[in-house]
Amino acid sequence: MKIVGLQFEIAWEDRRSCYARIESALGKAGRFSPETLVVLPELALAGFTMNAEGVSEPRGGESENFLAEMAQKFEMHILGGVAVDLGDGKAANEAVCFTPNGQEVARYRKRRPFSKVDEGNYYSAGNETVVFSIGDWKIAPLICYDLRFPELFREAVLAGAEVFVVIANWPSVRVDHWTTLLRARAIENLAYVVGVNRSGSDPYHPYPGASIIVNPKGEVLAQAGTEAALVSAELDRTALLEWRSDFPALDDLKRFL
Repeated sequence: MKIVGLQFEIAWEDRRSCYARIESALGKAGRFSPETLVVLPELALAGFTMNAEGVSEPRGGESENFLAEMAQKFEMHILGGVAVDLGDGKAANEAVCFTPNGQEVARYRKRRPFSKVDEGNYYSAGNETVVFSIGDWKIAPLICYDLRFPELFREAVLAGAEVFVVIANWPSVRVDHWTTLLRARAIENLAYVVGVNRSGSDPYHPYPGASIIVNPKGEVLAQAGTEAALVSAELDRTALLEWRSDFPALDDLKRFL
C-alpha cells in the first residue's frame, strides 16, 4: 500500500480556498492507485479554529462531498479532518475516509480534545477506537493531541491496527515532540505511523509541517520540510509481519493483560 501525506497551508475558516489548494496539489501529484491512501491534516477545510459553530457542517455536507469527489476523481482512498455539526449546538473534530467509489469507509472522532485551548468546550470528545481496512491492511486514525496518549494506540493495536494515521495542526513550538512521539508510537506498537501536519500559519501559531512516515522499527522513511509538500512511501506488510514475529512484544502485551 502506498501512503501519501498532503501537507499544505490551510486557509483559515475558508473551505473553498482549501478545496482549490487540495485539488491542485492532487492534480500535480500524478496517478494514484485504488489502494493508495492520501492523508490530509486535522480540520483540513478550516484550520484549528474554536469557531466550531461557524465552520462545522452536517455529516454528508459540502466538505465531505468534496473529499468523496476527490477520491472518485483521482481513484484513491482519501482521509481528512472535518468539523462536523452534531446538532444542539455541538460539533466534533473528526477524521473521515472515503474509498475510490466515493463511499465512506471510516469515521473517527478525536478522543482527547486539547484542554490548553479548551477544545472540549467546542468539539465533543469521541470514545471509540476505529480500525478499518484497505486491502489486507488494518488502519487506525487518530487526531493531533491523541498522539500524547499511548493507551489509545494500544487499544487500536489490540484491535488489529498495523498502520496509525495521525492528522494534526501541531505548532512549531513543539515540533520535536511531534517527531519524537510519532517514532515512539511506531516502535512500541511495531506498526507503521504516518503523521500529517499542516504548514504555514493561522492567526495564532506558525506550523512546522514536518509530516513524516515511520516504519515499525522507528526508522523514518520520508519526511517533509516546512513548506507545502507531498510525503509518500510504500508500506511493506511482509516486513511488518516478520518484525512482529521476530520481536514478539505484542504477544507479550497480550499475555500480560
